[in-house]
Amino acid sequence: MNITFFGAAQQVTGSCTLIECAGKYILVDCGLPQGNDEQESGMDLPFVASSIDYLLLTHAHIDHSGRIPLLIKDGFKGKILTTAATVDLCEIMLADSGYIQEMEAEWKSRKSRRAGRGGVEPLYTVEDAHEAMQYFEPCEYETIIDLVGGIKVRFVDAGHLLGSSSIEIWLKEGKKNRKLVFSGDIGNFDQPLIKDPEYIDNADFVIMESTYGNRLHRKPMNAVGYAVPTSVRAQELADIVERTFLRGGNVIIPAFAVGRTQEILYLLRVIIENKLCPSFPDIPVFVDSPLSVKATNVFAGNIFGYMDEETMALVNKGINPIIFPSLTTITAVEGSKALNRRKESCVIISSSGMCEAGRIKHHLKHNLWKPESTVLFSGFQAGGTLGRSILDGARHVTIFGELIDVRCEVTELHGISGHADQSGLVKWLSSFKKEPKLVFVIHGDKEVAPWFASYVSKTLGLRAYAPEVLEHFNLLDEATFPAAKKVEGSVISYLRELSEAVALLKKEESTLLSVVSRLETAGKEKGIDEKRAVRLTNAITRLASDLEYLQIKWGVDLD
Repeated sequence: MNITFFGAAQQVTGSCTLIECAGKYILVDCGLPQGNDEQESGMDLPFVASSIDYLLLTHAHIDHSGRIPLLIKDGFKGKILTTAATVDLCEIMLADSGYIQEMEAEWKSRKSRRAGRGGVEPLYTVEDAHEAMQYFEPCEYETIIDLVGGIKVRFVDAGHLLGSSSIEIWLKEGKKNRKLVFSGDIGNFDQPLIKDPEYIDNADFVIMESTYGNRLHRKPMNAVGYAVPTSVRAQELADIVERTFLRGGNVIIPAFAVGRTQEILYLLRVIIENKLCPSFPDIPVFVDSPLSVKATNVFAGNIFGYMDEETMALVNKGINPIIFPSLTTITAVEGSKALNRRKESCVIISSSGMCEAGRIKHHLKHNLWKPESTVLFSGFQAGGTLGRSILDGARHVTIFGELIDVRCEVTELHGISGHADQSGLVKWLSSFKKEPKLVFVIHGDKEVAPWFASYVSKTLGLRAYAPEVLEHFNLLDEATFPAAKKVEGSVISYLRELSEAVALLKKEESTLLSVVSRLETAGKEKGIDEKRAVRLTNAITRLASDLEYLQIKWGVDLD
């Protein structure tokens, strides 16, 4: 009876954990590694796909589901168990992921052939994604399912995304029994549309996420206590829309296509129905993303059994919680382009949520430079992304090779994260009445996961450990269980990172002077082509503007 961590172990993405029991192999999630996790782990499956008997899927997000078509492509012939809503979302999300894989492979192939090498095969295709759907079997929440040989599972609402689950697994090998609980991604509380996370009160082993294990969510100023009512969130959004429209600008919302877009639509419906923007009773709202439109249709159809009491009260009155008369959904490219020719103010919701790809970049290009407009962020912005640069106060960014000044209002919608923060994670873990033998902490990076494991040990007195990728444990041999590692506090680690960054800046001081000299020399070249001249102009303007901004912000004479 063993457990092996193949992904999201001291990583945030690529969820993939293998359980071996009584000769059966059960995989929990088969997610796509992204960003730095992809660089570290690669995309290939680190096991023989044909050996897996069952895949239990916590939810549809690509970092949990994104390698399922590859699993089938590599020879998996078993069953994929998950909730019905997750099946519906996977049908559109895996196909979208397959399309991205095809486009990336095509781009890499062109580049490779120009260098005299062969083409690049996509990880999987849209057709592979469609093929994968025949292996899915929908399950109901709270229903115990007999898999094989006394092994049982149950899906419990995790409150993170439509159809998201924590999973209880009862293992039996000979006369030995163990119960495992996988948290999946634990949802935030009082979110629009979906229910709060359900609690589980017993387990021998807990495998839990730690995405926000070292931080607390900011909440709207007028929120009281832990809960943030819908009315409070709606009023915060209404105030942003009202002041932007009064200036004659647009509200541009980069939003993840699945989950966040639908929550924002819910809030906008509340605003319009309750006239929370008194100067603008009818707010034109556009969802500009083919995937978002498809996902919104899935949400609208998966009502019963997934939505919270507040939402069901609307449904029972015949009200669709995320559809309203002034909402327009756009799939065609021409319709998307037309939005940027509009003269009237509007709200535009578009993906991607971190502004790295998709139609949102076009809307940013047309609105960032307008003081009357607002860019409103509604989700986490990872380091190194365009969204993070804008949110952190960049005065200009480059989009499609063009330097764009950031003159619009940039703000955040607080308290709408789909992930539980540190308090929510501790609250979920505190529900276990009997102390688990061990808590495995995953879904956090190399700083967060070990730190949260140490925090759990100190605050709750539980044995906790953050495994690394490919670590393997015998669940029947407690003598081999790892001891909790003492990890310095997150604040201390951040201070260390700051110190290292300052040291790096000092080290690169001469490099900065060299860059200035090279730019100056390049700017005096004769016969320079237009493309190179534009790139140099953008680079010089960016650097000069950044130095000017620092001078103003810090009150330092940089001359």
